Amino acid sequence: MSLSSLEICAGAGGQALGLEQAGFDHVSLVELDAAACQTLRINRPHWRVTEGDLHHYTAEKWQGIELLAGGVPCPPFSKAGKQLGNEDARDLFPQALRLVEECRPQAVMLENVRGLLDSVFDAYRAKLIADLKKLGYVAEWRLLNASDFGVPQLRPRVVFVALKSHAAEYFNWPTASIAPPPTVGVALFDLMSANGWRAAEQWRERACDIAPTLVGGSKKHGGPDLGPTRAKKAWASLGVDGMGIANAAPEEDFVGMPRLTVRMAARIQGFPDHWQFSGKKTAAYRQIGNAFPPPVACAVGTQIQAALNAAAKPKLKRA
Repeated sequence: MSLSSLEICAGAGGQALGLEQAGFDHVSLVELDAAACQTLRINRPHWRVTEGDLHHYTAEKWQGIELLAGGVPCPPFSKAGKQLGNEDARDLFPQALRLVEECRPQAVMLENVRGLLDSVFDAYRAKLIADLKKLGYVAEWRLLNASDFGVPQLRPRVVFVALKSHAAEYFNWPTASIAPPPTVGVALFDLMSANGWRAAEQWRERACDIAPTLVGGSKKHGGPDLGPTRAKKAWASLGVDGMGIANAAPEEDFVGMPRLTVRMAARIQGFPDHWQFSGKKTAAYRQIGNAFPPPVACAVGTQIQAALNAAAKPKLKRA
């Protein structure tokens, strides 16, 4: 049974795609970035995409939907920033709570960076749970690693799930896949060898581990690269030059460490190859690097759907 969903801070659609795969139909998607909005429209022309500031969006007309989901901005909580939390103007958790109050969905799913678990944010997390409780929800969080769900990248993310009290007892967090995720070499070999690169098989053997966490970066700083110095060193150990993004796969006689293309980065993030990204290379890579991997969103969404469906079934009366 298909359930309805409102997606906020939708980005390039990683979470939206995963939730669609889990059986949710999106009634509306809200995103500020123009290139990301175009990505959503290109891939899903039937989705209702609103381009604009979440502060100016109201969810009142979506009262009664099953799910409100989103990946609110991470800079307020990221270790790469100043971790200002609610003192950062980019903190959109309050806006998410406002929208929850407006449309009263059956469930809420919000994701953010691992830094949100730092002790400095203990009170912040507790307040989120308390505020949702006041609205009639039982909320909890879990740290999930994308690699546990088949994504060739560690990518730890904090996921908040809240359900109305009558459905909360039926919710179970998704369990990790028994099969290990593919290595970077296995995941990208066909793309790396697309132009006949002679050293592709040798590279595949070297790239024998999962990737470090992709980062989207900031619009304020330069072009695309694969993260800070520590991340670049981790990529180098896999035989990947993390200083930028390539326009194409290595040519036949290429010597040295190749760079990822936008399509390779998307596959590392768990996007299917048919998913297109709008904008030039930098804009496209930032959309990918900031995304929530679709397989993880699908795993959590499947469990939310199961809980809502179970709660909707009439309970048998005891004799």
